Amino acid sequence: MRNLTRFAFPTSILFGAGAVESLPDELEKRGIRRPLLVTDAGLARTPVFAKVAALAPGAVVYSRVEPNPTEQNVLEGVAAYGENGCDGIVGLGGGSPLDAAKAIRLKVTHALPLAEYDDLLDGAERITANVPPYLAIATTSGTGSEVSRSTVITLAATNRKTVIFSPHLIPSLAIADPELTLALPPHITAGTGMDAFTHNVEAYLSRGYHPICDAVGIRGARLAWENLPRVMARPDDLEARTSMMMASIMGAIAFQKGLGATHSLAHPLSSDCGMHHGTANAVLLPHVLEFNRPAVADRLADLVEQFGGGEAVERVRELNRIVGIAPRLRDFGVREEQLPALADKAVQDGCHQLNPRACSREDLLEMYRAAY
Repeated sequence: MRNLTRFAFPTSILFGAGAVESLPDELEKRGIRRPLLVTDAGLARTPVFAKVAALAPGAVVYSRVEPNPTEQNVLEGVAAYGENGCDGIVGLGGGSPLDAAKAIRLKVTHALPLAEYDDLLDGAERITANVPPYLAIATTSGTGSEVSRSTVITLAATNRKTVIFSPHLIPSLAIADPELTLALPPHITAGTGMDAFTHNVEAYLSRGYHPICDAVGIRGARLAWENLPRVMARPDDLEARTSMMMASIMGAIAFQKGLGATHSLAHPLSSDCGMHHGTANAVLLPHVLEFNRPAVADRLADLVEQFGGGEAVERVRELNRIVGIAPRLRDFGVREEQLPALADKAVQDGCHQLNPRACSREDLLEMYRAAY
């Protein structure tokens, strides 16, 4: 059998300071007069939300998205869409509202339960192009959900973060305006920034043949390495904020190649322990890199060269220290007795299947223990 790889980079992106001002024109181009504006309760109380809402005066607001979006959030959004005669979707926020908006978009026209679209169950085969238009507006530089073809939703039946993946989920347009990130609190800047960094690093190290994603990932990792400390030191540094937003986008483009064990370990920490996803990635990444070292020593050398030399694992720990992320899971309220159950869920998560070194449940548990 031939070893074939499918390449695709079709996302339409409007990038740069002030990009959000184009929202009215972009809605009009797509015939959207009554969008469902999907966000979270915290963002709905901010000037950023007020600015975007003023640019879409006909919007119906759904603002109950949880920090880790749930199936219930999706079903409530679908109901609001139908009850109010909406004709498109605008997602506003970080990864949680943007992912929820993608899943709402899917369920507006797809009748099967969300579990049927699980990527591990070949759910993409059940997803068609029959979805409403969707404009994604990022307010953080982390997940890159505004350009990606996946959404991660916690399902009620399993309480497990479930990846739904299809090219048909790619937003009609990503609006990436770094000015919207200037007021982010420091801990959100740090956590989302380390999420972007981890996406780029894990994509570069993941198994598979994808030199395009490799090139994007290694450059994205360097952008995050250079600019995340800058925005932590000077939150109003628009140039550095712009570079971080690009690093986030590059990470989401790169991880169509795949991710790794860091994400499989981080997902249950969010669904079961309420830990911020990017922060969980930051704590776990050094331990996963240590585990992966025998399989990717050459690629770790490539990465650390981008960071100015040194030893790769220690340089990542150094970045965590610079941005103020505590090094241990216990620092975030995770209890040691939870680790075996977390490992049970981590091994069910598909991300580790592309980890450069194969890992069992016991390997994943040992990485949790090392990070504890």
